[in-house]
Amino acid sequence: MKILGISGSPRKGNSEWMLRRLLEMLSRAGHSADLVLLREMSIKQCRGCLACESGGVGRSGKCKIHDDVKDILPRMLEADIIVMGTPVYFDMLSGRLKNFMDRTCAIWPKLAGKKMAGIAVAEEDIGKAIDNLKTYAGICSMDWIGQATALAKLPRAVAHDPAAEEQVARLANEICSTRP
Repeated sequence: MKILGISGSPRKGNSEWMLRRLLEMLSRAGHSADLVLLREMSIKQCRGCLACESGGVGRSGKCKIHDDVKDILPRMLEADIIVMGTPVYFDMLSGRLKNFMDRTCAIWPKLAGKKMAGIAVAEEDIGKAIDNLKTYAGICSMDWIGQATALAKLPRAVAHDPAAEEQVARLANEICSTRP
């Protein structure tokens, strides 16, 4: 299977560590695993022009805004499974990831039937971050596979947390038992 991880973290922290660890496990299990770090990309905000919606479900999949999103959308379409990772801010997913999700308007009907999973790390409470990811999956008619979550106050603290490692391994097993 082709698995695409998308990190919505503004830094190399806990959620990215969990996402990288998951992709390593999946790669060792024989799957193709790729990672997109949104923080390294130039992604402008959606202008709400609706040009990408022209053509309805058969839309072109192109956005009028010229930035790095044009390189990510085809990778999403090629993937069997998409895993989004996010730190939790104010009980929700990161603004960076939400902005990117808005920009997938050009292809969201074409994501139907794909699988999706999520990773979220917070200081005190995961809040609605996983619910935010599940809502996106539902809007896109993707099948939700599962999630891995952890609590951590310091950067890279999850790397030393056996419970976080256990969560990632469980999600890897869920993904490996999924059929595209």
